[in-house]
Formats: sequence, structure tokens, C-alpha cells
Amino acid sequence: MKKLFLILSVALFALGTVNAFAQEAAAAAEETVTAVAETQLAGESMHHILMQKFLEGGWGWMLPVLLCLVIGLAVAIERILFLTLSTINTKKFIAAVEEALKNGGIEAAKEVCKNQRGPIASIYWQGLDRYAQGLDSVEKAVVSYGSVQTGQMESGLSWIGLFIALSPMLGFMGTVVGMIGAFDSIQAAGDISPTLVAGGIKVALLTTLMGLIAAVILQLFYNYIVSKIDSLVNAMEDSSITLMDILTAYNKK
Repeated sequence: MKKLFLILSVALFALGTVNAFAQEAAAAAEETVTAVAETQLAGESMHHILMQKFLEGGWGWMLPVLLCLVIGLAVAIERILFLTLSTINTKKFIAAVEEALKNGGIEAAKEVCKNQRGPIASIYWQGLDRYAQGLDSVEKAVVSYGSVQTGQMESGLSWIGLFIALSPMLGFMGTVVGMIGAFDSIQAAGDISPTLVAGGIKVALLTTLMGLIAAVILQLFYNYIVSKIDSLVNAMEDSSITLMDILTAYNKK
């Protein structure tokens, strides 16, 4: 009897726990659904507001600024991907080249460079390829090809800089044209209406805001790319010195 009573007590307790858990789960699910709905509503509202402001600014001036932003971002993302793929573990690569040079000679070291991506591997291959012509030729090849690799990494930066400068200028130009339109409306009305003046100025300033936003976004990407290039150039210079030391030691043997 006591055992049966104990079992019934445990079953009732478990049933109560499950019921409470189910109620909490239902409440949590309801809260989640509500939060998702509010988030979607806020996202749709924000999208609607941005579209409305874009149209208020006038597509004739807002569209060129938007194109500058989109094209500039495309170039920046392409550069970031290129630089990211060009970054390698320099210490590991140099160790592999040195090991191949000791065991298989110049051709084995060139094969290691050939199978590795990035500007450092390309510089090493050019230097090793001219080893038979002497260490002076190796040094000249490393310096010259280093400049070539730097130029390839900086490719596209001039376009990003152009869009950074062009976006706010287009915005200011749209603002000036909008202000001229506002004053023309005032002149035609023959009276300074606060509503007329405020509406015209608001529409005119939207193009400036769009241009500044585009320039700020592109400037952030530009600075990140420049810092990435500087890091790779420093790694290239340091690795080039290491290559000359390795070949000098190999030449003595």
C-alpha cells in the first residue's frame, strides 16, 4: 500500500511538473512569435522609411550616389577577398622552402613556391628562378617583382577613392539644385511660406545625407584595405630578406 501510494505521489508530481513545463513552453513560444512579428514589422517599417526618403530626395540625384556606393562596395569586397587569399602562414612557408632547398635543391624549392598562392610565394619563385645568374640577379628580381606584386594588390584602390570623393560631391550638387528649386518656388508663390521652404530644404539635404553616408561606408572599407596591403608589403619585405639569407647560406655550401 505504501509503495502504491509512493508511486501515485511521484506520478502526480511528474504530471504537475510536465504541465508547468508545457505552460512555460507555450508562453515562451508565444513570446518568440510576438518578437519575430515585431522584428519583421520593424524591418518592413525601416525598409519603407528608407525607400520613402530615397524617393523624396529625387531619384535623379539619389540614384547616382547609390550607384557609387554599390560599385565601390563591389570593388572593395573583391579587393578584400583577393588580399585575404593572398595572406599565408609566412613562417611555415619559409620553413618549407628551406627544407626543400636542403633536400632537393633549387628545383624542389621552386616547386614548393609554385604550389603556394600569394605574392610572397611568387617573389620567392622569381628569386629562385634567377639563382643561376647570381645573387645580385636574385636581389634585383625580388625587388622588381615585389613592386609588381604591390601594384597588383593596390589595383582598384583608385576607383574606391574616386567613389569616396564623388559621392558627397554628387550629394552637394543635388542639394544646390534642390535649393535653387525651392527658391524658384518661393519666387513663383510671391510669399515665403514656412511649409514651402522647409519642404524644399528637407528634400535638398537628403541628397547630401546620402552622399555622406556612402562616403563614410566606402572610407571604412578603403582604410581596412590599405592596412591589409601595408601588412602584406611588410611581410613581403621581411620574407625577401630571409630569402637572400637562405640563398647566401646555400651558395656557400
